[in-house]
Amino acid sequence: MGRLRGPGWLLGALLLLQGACPGTSSHSARYFLTAVSEPDQGLPLFTAMAYLDDQLIGFYDSSWRRIVSPVAWVQKTEKEDPQLWAMHTQMAQHEELFLRRDLATVQNLHNQSGGFHTLQYLSGCELSKKRGRAQFAYDGRDFIAFDKETLTWTAASATAQVTKRNWDANLSQSKLIKFELEETCTGWLRKYLEYGKETLLRKVPPVMKVTRKDSHEGLETLLCRAHGFYPKEIDVTWGKDGEVREGDTFRGVVSPNVDGTYYTWLSIEIDPKERSHYWCHVEHDGLEKPLDLAVEESASVPVWLTAVGIVSGVLAALLLAVVIVVVLKKRAEKAAYGAASTSDPGSDSSARA
Repeated sequence: MGRLRGPGWLLGALLLLQGACPGTSSHSARYFLTAVSEPDQGLPLFTAMAYLDDQLIGFYDSSWRRIVSPVAWVQKTEKEDPQLWAMHTQMAQHEELFLRRDLATVQNLHNQSGGFHTLQYLSGCELSKKRGRAQFAYDGRDFIAFDKETLTWTAASATAQVTKRNWDANLSQSKLIKFELEETCTGWLRKYLEYGKETLLRKVPPVMKVTRKDSHEGLETLLCRAHGFYPKEIDVTWGKDGEVREGDTFRGVVSPNVDGTYYTWLSIEIDPKERSHYWCHVEHDGLEKPLDLAVEESASVPVWLTAVGIVSGVLAALLLAVVIVVVLKKRAEKAAYGAASTSDPGSDSSARA
């Protein structure tokens, strides 16, 4: 039975893109690598996507075998140091080879010689808190994950126990993975902070809107919305007569916009007679001082409209990721075609001779 390769140097595969994180714990780098056993409806045999926080900053797949980025400051590094960029593209190509081999090994563990199967690898880190994660999934289900505190692997299935025993026995490999998650990754984050500091360290204040909508049994819901802010960290609370109300509020997640900023919302259900006693309190690095916002008396919105706004924001972010990948691939294909068409037409014949 084959032995899975440990991901000891996997975080080095896209180090150029890992550098996209600034020096605070509020930012993270995440990498999603996927290998498939056979092409399906044009799906490449291997893909790698790099994210800064929630934004796609780099993409690689087996169909055109190079790293491309939609982010200006990452593109700048390619122009300033093309050799470094080429080196990391080669490392991504090696990672493609190894992950596809790992997929074949896991298929053997499951006694599956054919059919469509996937092996996915997720890794990532944060800078200040030295958080890191490394885990595998097979056919969309957790397979095995690394615990860097105990230097052991956690198997998510009986089949993964074989891999766990092999990897737990290799203590030197586990120590190397821990070092790369805590030290190597964060070291590259610091190095490349300088490249993207104008974007990554900017402060954009939130655009605030406080509205109300009819609820049930004579009650109403107050909605405090924050749009277009950066960085991601924001503190939004509802207060009544100077007292923070946490227990009876409903908080939306902080979600990405298509332009790299974020939005969130916070609601609370109240008696309309007490509306004037409520304030939305907002704190963000982009604000000179905290804001306290009252309810706009004329701003009443239907429930369905609020729901549509939330859902459409999520769909827009997902659509952008798809569009970015398609555009990047088209640009790469066009560049490759252009390079081929401008090459010496006689070189082909001389090579054959």
